[in-house]
Amino acid sequence: MEFAGGAATALRSAANGVLTHCVGRGGFNGAGAGAVPSGSSSRARVASGGSVVVCAKIKKGKMGPEEDYPWPEKFPPGEITDGALEYLNRFKPLPNPQRPVTLPFERPIADLEQKIDEVRELANETGLDFTDQIAELEERYDQVRKELYGALTPMQRLSVARHPNRPTFLDHVINMTDSWIELHGDRGGFDDPAIVCGIGSMDGMSFMFIGQQKGRNTKENIHRNFAMPMPNGYRKALRFMRHAEKFGFPILTFIDTPGAYAGVKAEELGQGEAIAFNLREMFGIKVPIIATVIGEGGSGGALAIGCGNKMIMLENAVYYVASPEACAAILWKTSAAAPKAADALRITAHELQSLDVVDDIIPEPVGGAHSDPMQTSLNIKAVIMKHMKELLKMDPESLLKDRAAKFRKIGSVEEGGAVDPHIKRNMKKRDALHEEEDLRMLPSGNGSAPKLLIATAEGSRE
Repeated sequence: MEFAGGAATALRSAANGVLTHCVGRGGFNGAGAGAVPSGSSSRARVASGGSVVVCAKIKKGKMGPEEDYPWPEKFPPGEITDGALEYLNRFKPLPNPQRPVTLPFERPIADLEQKIDEVRELANETGLDFTDQIAELEERYDQVRKELYGALTPMQRLSVARHPNRPTFLDHVINMTDSWIELHGDRGGFDDPAIVCGIGSMDGMSFMFIGQQKGRNTKENIHRNFAMPMPNGYRKALRFMRHAEKFGFPILTFIDTPGAYAGVKAEELGQGEAIAFNLREMFGIKVPIIATVIGEGGSGGALAIGCGNKMIMLENAVYYVASPEACAAILWKTSAAAPKAADALRITAHELQSLDVVDDIIPEPVGGAHSDPMQTSLNIKAVIMKHMKELLKMDPESLLKDRAAKFRKIGSVEEGGAVDPHIKRNMKKRDALHEEEDLRMLPSGNGSAPKLLIATAEGSRE
């Protein structure tokens, strides 16, 4: 059976109404012996010549959001060469600005800000001069705000990292890059929207950007699966890491996820294998890799794109093996102990830097990254370019050794050394040493530990 070449065009035209299209040996709509008039029934019939007629009834439907993707119906001429191919990216400006959200610990400064607005409104209504009072209140507001954000607890930093208006990965990419093209697909039939990959240029140099993308509203969060990648998302990331290695692009990864998706479908597709495979393969990528935590860094979902030569974090970002709520539910059987768990987990940037997990901390504007997204993006760019200049001087083998040494050093401890009795814990009273014996307990100058005679009730032994 032969199909007319114009079948696809005819089928598409049916979107204007209910239409029956029939394709036969002779062609479309009366073009041969097997044709059926367009206004006839949708039943298939056999013409006198014996040819089979195929009929399709298409109902009118609404144009979906995918119709204009990746190219719109009327593409502006010449725009394809003007900077980034914006039509390859679904990330568009929001039609309405995001609503301000006040965190619980910000209520004192929110009340102060409200008082400032009330005084200004009173000045406008009465015409009186309240300039000095407003200036005094604004000075007090800035001081309180700076003090508040300078002494945040781990749980408060976690709430800042989860702020609904916090700039996302694509916000930073658009702010940092001169041009940007998003790339899609894992070559396995999937394109996980929770992980975004693309090529962008900064200061005349091309980089491969890979990051976990949160939504800016409920609709986007559902589309992005709340930045919880499926296994195909990590395979997509690895595909573009290899692409970057092939063409010599440095890799920049941006971590912002509560964790890898833990649903049944993800397990069926091999979530654990995908994460483990990325961990192994990233230690063999022969181009510089810098990982940046811009929000939440949750467990293996973050680590799967976080094995780099440098790990940097925004000041109010967090990086943890389990969320404080989950940790509290496991250890204390209640999520109310989340602040206690956050303190014990040491999830903040400054604590992780002291443990050699984080190499550098990116300062945020007072009030968090959401208070000034552009300045935050520029701060990220400055720190990335500073470390990238050092890494670009290294040959591929040195990069691999440097990456492996960084992770070998994390969590390392020294065992077998003598213990200073002044700092030893949980020592029983009967075993406690006298002051005159303290020096004898410590190693001698020649590196060998001196013998210590301990008297017991039964006698003495060496």
